[in-house]
Amino acid sequence: MSESLVVGIPREVKEGEHRVAVTPDGVHELTAAGGATVLIEAGAGEGSSISDDDYARAGAEIVAGAAAVWERAGMVMKVKEPQIEELERLRPGLVLFTYLHLAAYPEVANALLERKVTGVAYETVQVDGGALPLLAPMSEVAGRMAPQVGSHFLERDHGGRGVLLGGAPGVRPARVVVLGAGNVGWNAAWIAQGMEAEVLLLDKNLDRLRWVDQIHKGRIMTLASNRGAVERAVADADLVIGAVLVPGGRAPVVVTEAMVRTMKAGAVIVDAAVDQGGCVETTHETTHAEPVYELHGVLHYAVGNIPAAVPHTSTYALTNATLPYAHALATLGVAAAVAADNELALGVNTVGGNVTNAAVAEALGRPVTPLADALAT
Repeated sequence: MSESLVVGIPREVKEGEHRVAVTPDGVHELTAAGGATVLIEAGAGEGSSISDDDYARAGAEIVAGAAAVWERAGMVMKVKEPQIEELERLRPGLVLFTYLHLAAYPEVANALLERKVTGVAYETVQVDGGALPLLAPMSEVAGRMAPQVGSHFLERDHGGRGVLLGGAPGVRPARVVVLGAGNVGWNAAWIAQGMEAEVLLLDKNLDRLRWVDQIHKGRIMTLASNRGAVERAVADADLVIGAVLVPGGRAPVVVTEAMVRTMKAGAVIVDAAVDQGGCVETTHETTHAEPVYELHGVLHYAVGNIPAAVPHTSTYALTNATLPYAHALATLGVAAAVAADNELALGVNTVGGNVTNAAVAEALGRPVTPLADALAT
């Protein structure tokens, strides 16, 4: 069996990352239907409540240690971008299929290019019309978690203003401002209004706001996003959720430091765009171990892998989306798979030392090489 059909699933090593790149059903699909060999690092699924026995029964080979997975696999599937200790495992010709977020992690981009890895990013696979099918499930989870996280840190004992998101009879509820009406933002607004907060959703796309109005019939207030509207909304907010995305590129800064200074003492910011650089000027990435910090009297939550807090749900949601693409890559190889599927072609970020995605190249300040040319060489 060719090396290209060996799929490796290492245990995630990023702090607080408990997801795993495939479920047992995904293994079964790859091995039984696709004829691939699937290597699972022992214990890779423990954080997601999936045992080695579950994987073995599905047809996986359980291997001890990450080194064996990386060395034997022609394609490595992960959840998060390679961490520092994993960069040395990269090698020419390896296919890496994972969330890469290269605009936010240029050191990972440099390693992929130097070691001539074919990097296929979940977050830039894109269908006609602009939807991002492999980003969507984790965006939905992150969005649904954002009000829950914000509500937690609004509690006084956790550093917040001491505001209950849904208020109480005769007491005004918290005001939640959501910036961006994409998958993260819409889900965040939906859950926040379900918790009976007063919700304001801002976006530049008026058609998207019309759609939200039609679905929620006024329970979520919508506003066209511009600098003035954002300034006013942020100043009056108890909780601000940043959910602005540019596919493959760095998230634009929508909330400036000057705006943060106008916020109430003990207000909370959840910057769900931090894995793309963040849309709030004062945020920097945090971890699940130390998720918040205070600046200008405002609590900032900027964990780069929010869905890892609910790994069982997240792993199954992610595999549901990634499996058809993984199957194509593993059974056809990259060149044939992308030739047959333009959605997957947009997911290819690096090949043979070249950047092949235009948005990623622009964010990194590097030239872009047409994918067909990169694959040909």
